Amino acid sequence: MPGKNNVFIATSIDGYIADKNGEIDWLDAIPGLKDIDTGYDAFMSEIDALVMGRVTFETVNGFDMDWPYQKPVFVVSTTMTQIPVELKGKVQLVKGTLENIVKKIHQEGYHNLYIDGGNLIQSFLRADLIDEMIITVIPILLGGGHPLFGKLTTRLDFVCQATKLFLNSVVQNHYVRRHA
Repeated sequence: MPGKNNVFIATSIDGYIADKNGEIDWLDAIPGLKDIDTGYDAFMSEIDALVMGRVTFETVNGFDMDWPYQKPVFVVSTTMTQIPVELKGKVQLVKGTLENIVKKIHQEGYHNLYIDGGNLIQSFLRADLIDEMIITVIPILLGGGHPLFGKLTTRLDFVCQATKLFLNSVVQNHYVRRHA
């Protein structure tokens, strides 16, 4: 059963997912945005598991709240050696090439994957392993920080399948990978 590797993420107008200090508090700059449906729940209903990078995992795990995911989470890291004991059974550490990691996750029965984390998304794009991206653009210029996109060795073509406008200021684009 073939699956899809999906991205659901927000950026600044200038394409950053975190500011120069690695902070994401600017995501709350638009009053009322947290109170409306921007499609996250519908997106998550189609997802079997999450694949996230170490920095994203550490960021989420550092929030003052219970672990927010009900679905299995696979953390890709070359430096982590273990998952915190309180997350055993919810989070697995995976290593290897992205192709082998995806194959292993598929063998465990998870096919529609949510790829999360700037560096990991860039790596998946370089390996041409992203099928769809939903990118929500917050109308802020950060002027620097951690960019969503990095250098690629080859061009990747996407088709914009849908565009939505929230609160007359936030734009969300849904892109689907177009193969030649």
